[in-house]
Parts: sequence; C-alpha cells; structure tokens
Amino acid sequence: MDPASPAAEPLDAGGDAALVERLRAGDEEAFRALLRRHHRAMVRVIDAIVRRAAVAEEIAQEAWINVMRGLHGFDGRGSLKGWIFRIAVNAAKARAEREAREVPASSLGDGDDEGEPAVEASRFQDEGRWAGHWSAPPAPWRPDERLLSAETRALIARAIDALPALQRQVITLRDTQDLDADETCGILGITEANQRVLLHRARSKVRQALELHFRGDP
Repeated sequence: MDPASPAAEPLDAGGDAALVERLRAGDEEAFRALLRRHHRAMVRVIDAIVRRAAVAEEIAQEAWINVMRGLHGFDGRGSLKGWIFRIAVNAAKARAEREAREVPASSLGDGDDEGEPAVEASRFQDEGRWAGHWSAPPAPWRPDERLLSAETRALIARAIDALPALQRQVITLRDTQDLDADETCGILGITEANQRVLLHRARSKVRQALELHFRGDP
C-alpha cells in the first residue's frame, strides 16, 4: 500500500456516504487518499496498544485489509474515521491477546491504576481550615509558541507514551485523533463515565509533565 500516492478527487467530496460508495466501487484513488489521511494516525492508535512501532505498522496493514473487506458493514451511524479506528483497535487487541497468552502473567505490568489520584496528594493541604485545597496549584501557562515547538510536542508524546494502557488509548483517540466521547467508548468498549475518568487522569499527567517542563524541573 502506498499512502503517498496522489488522489484525483477531494476525499471530502460528498461526505462519508459518497466516499464509501467510491470505495465499494473499487476506486483506487479514493483508497489512496484514505490511506494518506488516516494511515499514520492508525499506526499511532495501534501503537498505543501494542507499544511496538514495527508491529503497529504490520497490524495497520492487516486492519486496512479488514476495512476494505468490511465496507459493506459500514452503516453510516458513526463517522467513517471512527469505524476505521474501531477495526484497527480490534486488530491490535486481538494481536495483544494472542501474544499475552504466550507471556507469563508475572511479566505484565501495564495496569491502569484505577484507584490512583489524578493529581499528587502533596499538591493539597492535609490539615487545618484549608484541608483539601491546593497547596501548590498548577502553574499558569498559555498555549503560546512554546507549545508549538518540536521539543514540546516530543515531550507530550513521551508523556502520553508513559501513561497506563487505557489512559494512553483514551487520550490518543480523544486528543490526538479528535474523536468524540461516544466514538471513543464504542472503539474501546468502555462506559462514558470510565472514559471521562481515564481522560481526566491522562490529561492531568500530561499537564503535569508540561508544568515541570515550563518550570525548568528535570
């Protein structure tokens, strides 16, 4: 597959329904355009699950085959992008489950810390009149040119990569791929409340990493 090939017609012409019809009719230019738009993002989403770039690329190739084979099943009730990513995530989970069966449970340590606080307890007062209030509130910062730098983007990517699995997957779908809460819940098979908690925790950790960076802490 070659995501770099040019498309003869804009991908957005006619919306998802028209694009699906072009794909079902075997329009290769439409498929190349779809690859160019979503392939790299698909690999990032898969990598958030399997954590190995080479394997993520391999699974993405399998996922695209499943997309083309399953086009008849797209009913238009959600976005085409969300449907494609659901197929990719399912393929990644299937691979992860197969490999997990071959790995001793003692070697698996990527839990999701369901009971962890979103912010460290030391940031709050623990006694007196102001118990529970901030003792060290978040440092103010604005999304200025520093957030657009390659260094800061790399920092955000590292912070996301360090998150527990489900937090990493939720923030990748919501904040890097701009999927809404309903689509994210459907793709990952989680409840809306769980999605909200996971996203809050993930964003809090990424923000904390940015705070430390802008404050100059290692």
